[in-house]
Amino acid sequence: MLQLNGHHNGTRARAKPFVKWVGGKTQLLPTIGQAISRATAGMDEFTYVEPFVGGGAVLFWTLGNIPNVRKAVINDINTDLVTAYKTIRDTPEALITELRQLEREYRSLNSEEARREFFLGKRDDFNAKQASNVENTTLFIFLNRTCFNGLFRVNSKGGFNVPFGCYENPRICDEDTIRANSELLQRVEILSGDFENTLLCAGENTFFYLDPPYKPLSRTSSFNSYAKEEFGDKEQIRLKQFCDILTERGSLWMLSNSDVRSNDPQNTFFDELYSRYEINRVWASRIVNANPEKRGKLTELLINNYSNTVFQPN
Repeated sequence: MLQLNGHHNGTRARAKPFVKWVGGKTQLLPTIGQAISRATAGMDEFTYVEPFVGGGAVLFWTLGNIPNVRKAVINDINTDLVTAYKTIRDTPEALITELRQLEREYRSLNSEEARREFFLGKRDDFNAKQASNVENTTLFIFLNRTCFNGLFRVNSKGGFNVPFGCYENPRICDEDTIRANSELLQRVEILSGDFENTLLCAGENTFFYLDPPYKPLSRTSSFNSYAKEEFGDKEQIRLKQFCDILTERGSLWMLSNSDVRSNDPQNTFFDELYSRYEINRVWASRIVNANPEKRGKLTELLINNYSNTVFQPN
């Protein structure tokens, strides 16, 4: 792991996700990271591309652990998230100053009701979309740390609508992580929009890691509203066609998705869609579910266009 000196407390900070994100890959990192290391070991240098960057767990791991990454390109359809990456890369100190101030204000409130009112006011400010990039990112991180379960969810108009989370002492300003992330992001080109934007990077010596909004396991479990645009079966099929083009152009890729077959043995959607590629099932825990009984171990899919012996059969 790339170690960077912490600035104030003598500890050593490492780059890692700066927001909680549904579908974050922190727990699958050992498996995914090892697979990327093996796939790219034969390249003198390569470009790492992530069309759905989300919280960035795999991005930060890859930049910190794989020495032959020449540069990285990331993309996301969520414009607030993209703005946050750019702000952390380009103006980390201004962001830290704003976050510290907001953290002080929030922690000085001595009742849950006062904190809830403060939260709702900041949520309105965020949704008004009148803020500068630094202010927008400050509000984005604040809401992520203080809203229910750290979700990011928007309504059909694109307004952030997650309720207050009742945490007494959340860490709003994690300055060591922001600085460590900023240092690694200097090598990263940041795009915003549809995943097909990243096709410009396709070619030899590129590795794509694709982590799209997952196909829901059941009709009620649909959580893919990171953006007001839905990501349904048509989008999943378009993504597979994108993977075919990457393969034709000589890029290596790995894709994560839900294992719908684990919930319904008759549902062979991905097995059929990706039948010409290698499909691996790996164990993962689902944590974000309001119903504790539905949290627990499930298999997820890791699909790739190169042979890989990393994965242990279940």
